[in-house]
Formats: sequence, C-alpha cells, structure tokens
Amino acid sequence: MITAEGIALRRGEKILFQNARFTFHARNKIGITGSNGSGKSSLFSLLLGEMQADAGTLGVQPGLVISHVAQELPRGTRRAIDYVIDGDVELREVQRKLKLAEEQSDSDQIGILHEHLGAINGYSAEARANQLLDGLGFKIEDVINPVDYFSGGWRMRLNLARALMCRSDLLLLDEPTNHLDLDAVIWLESWLKHFPGTLLLISHDRSFLDNVVQTICFIDGGSLKTYKGNYSAFEVQRASHLAQEKASYTKQQREIEHMKSFVERFRAKASKARQAQSRMKQLAKLELIAPAHAQSVFRFEFREPVSKPDPALVVTDVSIGYDEKSILENIRFELRSGARIGLLGRNGAGKSTFIRFLAGQIKAIKGEVAKSKDLAIGYFEQNSLDQLREDENPLQHLVRIAGYTKEQELRSYLGSFGFMGDDVFREVGLFSGGERSRLALALIIWQKPNVLLLDEPTNHLDMEMRYALTRALQSFEGSMVLVSHDRSLLTAVCDQLYLIHGGVLSEFDSDLEDYSNQLLAKTSSSDSGSSKLIASRKQRRREEADERNRQAAFKKPLIDKLKSLETQLNRLQGETAGLEETLAQTYLYEECAKDELLGYLHEQAIVSKDMMRAEEEWLTVSTKLEAFTETDAS
Repeated sequence: MITAEGIALRRGEKILFQNARFTFHARNKIGITGSNGSGKSSLFSLLLGEMQADAGTLGVQPGLVISHVAQELPRGTRRAIDYVIDGDVELREVQRKLKLAEEQSDSDQIGILHEHLGAINGYSAEARANQLLDGLGFKIEDVINPVDYFSGGWRMRLNLARALMCRSDLLLLDEPTNHLDLDAVIWLESWLKHFPGTLLLISHDRSFLDNVVQTICFIDGGSLKTYKGNYSAFEVQRASHLAQEKASYTKQQREIEHMKSFVERFRAKASKARQAQSRMKQLAKLELIAPAHAQSVFRFEFREPVSKPDPALVVTDVSIGYDEKSILENIRFELRSGARIGLLGRNGAGKSTFIRFLAGQIKAIKGEVAKSKDLAIGYFEQNSLDQLREDENPLQHLVRIAGYTKEQELRSYLGSFGFMGDDVFREVGLFSGGERSRLALALIIWQKPNVLLLDEPTNHLDMEMRYALTRALQSFEGSMVLVSHDRSLLTAVCDQLYLIHGGVLSEFDSDLEDYSNQLLAKTSSSDSGSSKLIASRKQRRREEADERNRQAAFKKPLIDKLKSLETQLNRLQGETAGLEETLAQTYLYEECAKDELLGYLHEQAIVSKDMMRAEEEWLTVSTKLEAFTETDAS
C-alpha cells in the first residue's frame, strides 16, 4: 500500500530522516513511536502531501481514501452531528446529487443514487455518527448543539469523530488519546481493533499500542525501523539489540537490578486485592522491558517528604460542585499514609472536580473536611502548564521556590528532567507541551510533597518520560490520588481504585481489566439497540426508494445474480482459508523467505479486495431483491 525508498526529510536545519526505507501493507495496524521531535508527525505530513521529501521516492497506492484528524479547532454554528457526518465526503456528495436530481424530478438518477446510498451505508449515517459521539463521551442531548458550544478539548473530539466517520482505506491518528478520558480511550481502542483499513497510529500510551497494533515503526536518530508485534514486543527486541553494546549492557544491568529490588519489596507487602495483584503483573512487565529504557536521559526520584501524616485528610458527608449545585454528594473518604489511589469514571462524572476539592481549589457545599497540619500537597493539572511564566526559563522558575540552593545543584536536578545545557536558559514561551509538562512536574517534585494529586500527568509526555515518571511514582513514599487515561501507569502505581458514577464516590473492588470489560459490555448492549434503530430506518428508506423504482426492478435477474455471487464468495472464502493456513507457517518470516512472504501477502490482498467487492455487490443485490419481494407481498 505504501512504500518508501531512500527518503530524506529535513525540518529547517534538523535532519528527520536519512535514507529511510519502509513498507506498510494493506490492513496492517502500525504504531509509530519515537521521542518527541523525532519526526513522527512529519511522516504524516509527508503521507498527506503537506511536505515533500528532500530525496528518495514515496509510493502510495492510487485512489486511497486517507483520513486524518484535523489539528485546527473547528468553529461555526453547524450542529455537532452534522459536522461529524461531513467526514464521509462520498456520502455528502451523493446526498448533494440526490437533492439536485429530486429538484429536477429525474427518476432514473434518483433510483441510481438511492442504490448508491444503500451501498455506502448512507441510510445509517446519522446512527453511526451518534455511536461515535457517544463512544467519545458526548451526551445525547449535546450532539445537536453548534460546534461553537464546545470547549477546545471537546472540539478536538469532534475532529476525531469526523475522521472516524470517513470510510477510509488509510487512517492516520496522531496522539488521539490526549484529549480523552479512560472510558473514551477504551471505547476507541475497541473501535480501532475492528477498523477494516490500514491504521498508522502515533501514540505514547503503552497499553493502547499493545492492544491495537501488530507492527511498530520506531523513529530514532534519522532512521526508521519496523518491528513485528506490539509495543511490549518491540521493547524486548530493542533491549536485546542495545545489549550488544557493552556500555548499554552495563546500564541495563543496573536498571534491571533497580526494578528487581522494587518488585521484591512490593511483593513482600502486596495485599491479595485484585488491584494489588494487577500491579504485581504490571511491575513484572516493566522489569522485563527495563533494559530498553536504560539509556533514557530522564532519571529522577521523588524527594523524601519531611513528614508522612496519617491520615493526611478525612472527608465526612461532603457534597461538592459549582454555584451551589452538587456534582458529588455524601462523600466519605480517608487518605491514609502511603495510599495509592486511581480514580475511574466517565468524562464529566466529577473526577477532576474531586481532585480540585482535595487540592483546596474548591470548597465543600456541605460536610466536614479534616486536614493534617503537616499536609504538603503537590497538585498537577493541565492548568499547571498555564501557570508557568512564558518569559522565564526553567532555572528561574526553580530558583523562585528553591531559595539559596547552588546553581549547579539546580541545573543537575533540571537535567534529570531532560533540561540540559542551555535548555535551562530557554524561555518557557518556546517550549512544547511535553517540555512544559516536564517542568511543571519538576517544580512539584522539588517541594517534597507528602500528598500527590495528579490529573492526567502524562499528556504530551513521550514513552521515555512516562517510563521515568512511572519508575519515580513507584518509589514515592507519600499518598497519591491519580486520574489518568494511561492504564499502564494506573496499574503500575495504584493499589486501590475508586469509581465516580451518578454523583457517588465508591471503592471499585476489581481491577482495570474488569473495568474495561464492563465498559465494552455496556457499549455492546447500546450498539445492539442502535442496530435495531438503523435497521428500521434502512427498511423504511428502502421501501420508499423501491416505490419510486419498482417498475425498473426485475426479480429473476436478481436471483440469478445472487446465486452467481454466492458461488464466487464460496470460492474466495476457500482461497482465503488456504492463504491464512500458508501464512501461519513460521519459516515464511525468516529473512531468506522474505520474497515468498511478500508474494503470499500480495495474493492475500488481491483475494481480500475481490471478496470485499463481491460482498458489497451481494449486499446490494440482496437488498434490492428483499425490497422487491416485500413490495410484492404487500
């Protein structure tokens, strides 16, 4: 589908790719990963024709329908659901032509266009858009609101829904989870698993990549290299490659020992709770992939708190909200020393409101709050980035809270967060989102908090920084409450889970895997109801179309055509099964069998395309026959 030979690409003076070669096959799901600034988004710009390669050739299969998420925030008074449906460009074009044909009373053209609508699932477009918006967290009453009604984060979700609405051959997603909560991430993950086209996914979410992609394309130092398997498999392969270098091997052994010692300490005190057992499994995974991160420039630890109050705070029969309107009621919550709590709940349920309450940002409407006199809170939220001073550098920010500390000590500390050399003198106004997040975290950690309140701390952070943060949080000796859509982080650092639902805060006595399964089960049930609604609408529209065109329909030719297509589909299904059995042979994935493998994959792609075309034609003919038969019966 996409091939690159000897691609070179620059952005300004920086060389992003040099002599890059890769092949992305049809229907593959590929994770694009690498540090911030390595060229991941530039690769998308190259594929979209927004940038031109400085050297080499890029081959993209002609006629591909490519969908991507627009980065510009949409504006206007168009209804949200209509804005999303606009993502299906072919549908909108057919609808435009149909309106014109109806104005001209062109019955032949009207019939042809209604058939086209049926073939592209046009009758179910509104229902499909509603399902996308629901999965991404929109309330059913909000979908008819104008685009301007929504905040920036929700408008980005509209852009994502619009991209998913397009029936694309190639879907490009650049950090799609950044503006989503955990519930929406789980839904999107399920949707992408069933996406029939080719997916290129840029993400720093380990669990998301592990559950969606089958190939990793790693961009590093101007080169692109592909690895078979998900992200965890890639890290193991990369660790093995790095171990061939003596210096890397030595660092790897130190990192392995660090992880082993921590795992053993945790194993000794872990309870039998489901969350603790899940955390044990996650730590074992981190121990396995630790060598892949031994070269990371990020290496920091939380400074030991001055005191460890127990309990840090106690909340009794509290209601909280805004403008005297309660969002959460009758809260009973105790934050004990060393507690490590993850908050779950749908977007808008009140997770951030609860964190803000614990941080003292909003007051209780009623109830009692008892806080320890030694309480020292470290609070991270997205607004923390806005509170950084644009005209100051990292060193100036740290000096303000560090007092009379030697400059070299401060610079060494900032270096552990990736601010090295002259970076400590660079103005924050020039920083990327990831750099701002790193600085905000550095300032919080310096102040030795004994309670951490973290609301989506991994947004904008790349894999190396996420790993470093996970590693540091594991050893944090204070209490912690965390909201995150990053399941790897939640599982690795939290021993307890609380769920906010229906205005109530309660302990969730299972683990994240069960939470994900429960969400997907609800989604499946909802989709079943929506499918019945779609079928009803499709049937009504079919009858209307048939009434206009029934004189042109001939039953016998339809039956003959259907039999022919069924014979063709049986043959193609047999060929598909044979190819799948052949492709399961392990020898094909050895280097010496590369050409043979490519030949079989090419043959599989042709058969798959033929089958898709035959299935679509079968559905079209079957629909016509069904409508004709029902009309006769009436």
